[in-house]
Order: sequence, then structure tokens, then C-alpha cells
Amino acid sequence: MYQLLKNKTIIVMFVLIVIVGTGCTKQEEEPSSDNTEPTTENSTDETKQDESQTEADNHPSSEEMNVENISLPSTFEALEALPAGEDAGPVYDYESEKSTSEQDKEIAEHFSDLPFPEDKENPTDQELDYLYREILKRVQLDFQGPEKLMKDLKFQSLGNPDIEDSRYQFKEQLNVVILLDASGSMAQVINGKTKMKAAKDAISNFLNELPEETKVALRVYGHKGTGSDEDKKMSCRSTDRIYGFDSYDADSFMKSLNQIEPAGWTPTGLALKEAQKDLSAFDGSKNTNIVYLVSDGIETCDTNPVQTAKKLYDSKITPIINVLGFDVDGEGQNQLQEIADSVDGIYQTVSDENELMNELEKVNEIADAWQDWKEQGMQSIDLQHVSNELDIFVYTTDEESKVVDERTRINFIVNALNDYGHISNESRKYLEEKNSDYHDWILSEIDTFEKELEAMNDKGYKEAVKALEEKYELNVDE
Repeated sequence: MYQLLKNKTIIVMFVLIVIVGTGCTKQEEEPSSDNTEPTTENSTDETKQDESQTEADNHPSSEEMNVENISLPSTFEALEALPAGEDAGPVYDYESEKSTSEQDKEIAEHFSDLPFPEDKENPTDQELDYLYREILKRVQLDFQGPEKLMKDLKFQSLGNPDIEDSRYQFKEQLNVVILLDASGSMAQVINGKTKMKAAKDAISNFLNELPEETKVALRVYGHKGTGSDEDKKMSCRSTDRIYGFDSYDADSFMKSLNQIEPAGWTPTGLALKEAQKDLSAFDGSKNTNIVYLVSDGIETCDTNPVQTAKKLYDSKITPIINVLGFDVDGEGQNQLQEIADSVDGIYQTVSDENELMNELEKVNEIADAWQDWKEQGMQSIDLQHVSNELDIFVYTTDEESKVVDERTRINFIVNALNDYGHISNESRKYLEEKNSDYHDWILSEIDTFEKELEAMNDKGYKEAVKALEEKYELNVDE
């Protein structure tokens, strides 16, 4: 009897196993309904698969790792032609309350989409070279060759009779227009001040030092509405000349300026278009007109700033147009550089109020020279107010600073990627050595420029320009 019950129990268990097994098979074959939530176990498996797929997607193919995508610039001209990277800003925020380790973690996460080697412990040199090139693209700074120096010299030698371009010759009246970005991003804080407050202080100090006979104007843009889509149309139509054209009066100027707070979008092209109207009464044959565009980012209103700047430049106003990028990211640097290039102007990135003030100070020196020129009966004189030696020193120091900055940024990134398991210790060492060798090469190029420029320091302006054009095959219009 016991044996019979035992046999029946075994049969029942077998049937149950078959039924359950059949049910599981059917469940696997039938697609789940939209309302069915996956189990935790299935979810975990899918997450692992997604992570594995993401890692696989990050591995470079042999087609991607070709010579062109791995090789680094071999000439300074090629280096200069590279656009600023999307992550060209500082890697660490030293004013942040976050610890270094917390920021390291954020860096590693931010750069986790880089093309890491497929086998982390045994990467090929080709894979690491490709990885380095991709890191460099992200943090690339805007290196500039001797042509930038020549533009600076040309601007600072304004009034020099050796400069044949009438745009750079002193006329009866000197007019200075500043176009100030008042979009919402100018509310960001640098060194305890908003960018807008820092810009206001720098511009106020600059205007206060101009000769009394200089006529000045300030136009703001993007100062109405908000950064919301609903306000975009209104904000993109906002630009006002809040001061000028008059000699500088501190009380009147500050009263107008203090009403402006950072607000909306960035209609850069609109500001340039209205600046042409502002200057329409000041023909270039009798007026030396200087326009400074100060912005902390890209145009966001589709107002064609490059095309509009070119139209202003080619008008009878014949202005000199320079551009200052105030604590601007890589994308903004590239666009602002394009605006300056389209009008043969100077572009300079400034990171804080002091650097902004230093750039504006150049206009003060020119204005002083203009006043001296007028006092000497408007006779053509050779202005030697700026030493070429100092210009060469400033140029080479700025470029060397970029080298140190870019090299340090890449080392920070490489170390963070190593700390959080994206690359091995050996890969980190390889990348650091490659980084050091590459930036040592750039420093050697800058050192060569410095020696050659100093050798030309005793030449007159025309001779120096000619020598530089022949040496570097530059296209520097006089």
C-alpha cells in the first residue's frame, strides 16, 4: 500500500513539473503585456546588458582609429586651426564646496563616454593614442600664432603713419562703442561677483580713464524677458543704447547701467545691427570708430552675428571691431572667434574682471595717443607708446599659460578615469607621458616664435610685418 501511494505521489509530482514547465515555456514565448512590470532579477540582467552594450559602443573600431584620427598636430598652423573643445573650461571649480574626490567622480562620469580600449588591462598603443586624441578634442584650447600678435600690434599702433589702412589712422574724432551681453548667463558668479557686476565695474573704470573728448556709447542686449521659450521672442528683440554718444559722466552712466540686470537670450547679431545705426552719423573719413563686443556665450537668437558684423565692418563707418569672450565655453569661443575673424578683429578670451579690464585698457592707451596727436596739430607722428618687446612677452606668456593649463586639465581627467576604473595604471602612465611630450613640443614652438620675434624687434612696423609674412606665410593686411 505504501509503495502504491509512493508511486502515485511520484506520478503527481511529475505531472505538476510538466504543467509548470509548460506554463513557463508559454510565458517565455508570449510577449508580455504593456502593463507587466519586469521582475527585479530581469531588470538587473537588462541593466547589466545595457551597461555592457554601452561599454561595447565606446570601443573604437579599426576604421575610427585611422592615422588621421590618431595623429596630433605637427605644425603650429595646424594647432591654431583646431577649434576650442566643448569642455575647454576649467576642470575643477576651486570655489565649489565639493571635495576634490567628489569632483574627480563627476569628471570620470562626465568623460565616461570616451572610446576606452576594449581590453582595459591589455590595450594597444593605437587604442590609447585614439583615446588621448579624443580627450584632447574635448578640452582643446584656442592657441594662436604670430598673426594674433600682429593684429594686436596693428591695433595698438593705431595712428602710426606706417599703417596704410585708413581704418587705423587717427581722424578728427574718436568714438568708442561697447556692446555688452546682458543675457541670463551673465548672472553666473566669478570670484564672488556676478559676471554682469564684474563687467559693469570694468567698463565703468575703463570709461572713467578715457580722454574727455572721446565720445563713448554703451549698448546692452538680451536684458529683457527670461531664458524661457515663452520669452524668447521678446528677449531676442531686446537691445538698447543706454548711454552715449557723450563724453563720459560717471553719475549719469552708472544710473543708466545700474538699471540693467542679466535676464534672457543672446541676440548678438541684433546688437551689431543696431550699433551700425548708432554710428551712422560718424563717417569713417572723419571719425576713428572702435567697437568692442563683450559676450559670455554663443548667439541664441538666430540673428546672424558673423554676417551682421561683416556688414558693419564694410560700411562707410569703417570701424575696428574687437571681441572679448568673458568666461566663455568652447562653443562660445569658436563662434566669437569667427565673428572677430570675419572683420579682421582681435578675439581674446578673458576669465575675470581683471583680464577684462586689461584688454579694455588698450583702448585707453590708444585714446591717450589720439589726444596727443590732436594736441600736436593733427600732424602724422610715429607713435611709440607700446613697446614691441612687451607685446612679444605678453603674447608668448599667454600661449605658454595655455600649454600648462591644457596639459594640467588632461592629466586631471586621465587620473580621474584611472581612479574610477575606466583605464589601468599602465594606460594612465602612457597617456601622461604622451601628454607631456605633446605639450613640450608646443612650448618649443612658442619659444622659437619668441626668439624670432625678438630678432625682429628693432625693425620698423612695415619691415616687421613683411618679415613675419615671409617667415610664417601670414595674410596680414596693412
